[in-house]
Amino acid sequence: MNDLLFVYGALRRGASNDWRMKDATWIGAATVPGTLIKVDWYPGLVLEGEGSVVGEVYQLGEELLAELDHFEGIGKETTTGEYQRVRATVCLNSEEQEVWLYQWRKGIAHYEIVASGDWLAASK
Repeated sequence: MNDLLFVYGALRRGASNDWRMKDATWIGAATVPGTLIKVDWYPGLVLEGEGSVVGEVYQLGEELLAELDHFEGIGKETTTGEYQRVRATVCLNSEEQEVWLYQWRKGIAHYEIVASGDWLAASK
């Protein structure tokens, strides 16, 4: 089974962890309604707010999705992880598409908001 995953930060092409996506198929650029924050050297996405977050959609298999879950801290028995994998609707090629994405779990208070919604442009 193949899944679609929206990535918006360090997993995007040209970012520090894009190598983790080498076994995935790039589908295209996409956006999702929400707020992008700067956590540290990496971003977080909250599916709330009036903004739009820029990212990319990839098609990938269950094994790679499990590897990315581990990388993002998903599946731990504690509830202290930074992210949760959730279903969301993105705009891909001018059409709505349901995908997985990693949502930041700790809110936006105390974090810098990336007004452009584009982590790659903001981190240059």
